[in-house]
Amino acid sequence: MLAATAFAQQSAPPSTAPLRVLVNPGDSSEQSRVALYTAWKSVLEQALRRHAPNGMQVVLSADATADLGATRAKIHDVYVAPAHVVGSAVRYGYAPVLGMDKPVQAVLVVPRDSSITNLAQAQGKRLGLPLQDSVVTYLVRGEVNAANTTIKRHFADVYDTRYQDALLPCLKLLRCDVVGVEKGVFDRWVAAGEPVRAIMESKPVPNLTVVIKDTLRPGAESLQAALAESAGLAQLLRGENAKATTHTIDDFKYVSTLGYFTPRALAGATVVDAKAVAQLLQSGATYVDTRNDVEFKAGHVPGAILVPYHEKSHKDADFDAKLDQFDVAKLGPDKNAPLVLACNGPECWKSFKASTAAVKAGYTRVHWFRGGFPEWRSSGMKFDAAAAQ
Repeated sequence: MLAATAFAQQSAPPSTAPLRVLVNPGDSSEQSRVALYTAWKSVLEQALRRHAPNGMQVVLSADATADLGATRAKIHDVYVAPAHVVGSAVRYGYAPVLGMDKPVQAVLVVPRDSSITNLAQAQGKRLGLPLQDSVVTYLVRGEVNAANTTIKRHFADVYDTRYQDALLPCLKLLRCDVVGVEKGVFDRWVAAGEPVRAIMESKPVPNLTVVIKDTLRPGAESLQAALAESAGLAQLLRGENAKATTHTIDDFKYVSTLGYFTPRALAGATVVDAKAVAQLLQSGATYVDTRNDVEFKAGHVPGAILVPYHEKSHKDADFDAKLDQFDVAKLGPDKNAPLVLACNGPECWKSFKASTAAVKAGYTRVHWFRGGFPEWRSSGMKFDAAAAQ
């Protein structure tokens, strides 16, 4: 109780808005996901109740791709999320508080009698993965990109499924030649006598972790103490066969620089930084923000127009634009007018894809602001934001 009180005293927010909390339980069955969310919601409400005089809005997320964008736009005050979401959050000013001590690794798995022994030999084979917002898929995609290739280019076909255990039948029925799962899932398969073996492992990354926004950072130690004293958290961790542990920003370096980072160049477009963008805007260029409405309202470049890029395609250079929606006509009728397209930083693919669409549509002066709004904000540039509700 004392710790929670100290947290409230040290970091009471100046606004009258409710404290916004997001819980993403990561890869689990729907029943487990809801149970984990309910448990974390109860724990956080107890630990933060004195810090939230105007209440809390605690939401359940099953979309880590959206969560990644929300961390860059600083939509929520507190996250409980998998490593790739937290890795993005700490890059943009959030502080890790407390987490689970069971690290997560992604492994590529093949049948025991397969001739495939490494990633290179898996070229042209059929790959099975959890959905693209899974931490496993994030890690596998990052390791493949690090090998100077892409999922689409390296594998003949990709089979997606929500639940990792569905990938074992994919191997058994010869629908998949290789699958990506958590090491814990692979170890469970091996213990059950399944004839499988691993051909590649990622580095370990932290499990579910609590992080808080930089404006609340002075109370991080007090929140950590309040969580550590929570009987509800102790019960939750026992159910997950885990213990509480503290993490530093360094623990997320690997995952925060791996995965969905965009290329550094785009044919037909000019890559620009914040200083160049400011000069372009002074010269009459149009700034096109490709994020969603919530992110735009949270903060945007003055004078920007919102043209959301609705993204369903994979986050790689071989993306299938037919799966996405982007209204190119809203870029204007003058194909020679200077355009700046941006979203939420180098790991946000919306502006890369929108810039690609603009080039293909015949726009001749496309400027891709790869650093996007986070770079603009961190450069000290002025920005517009909706008033707190």
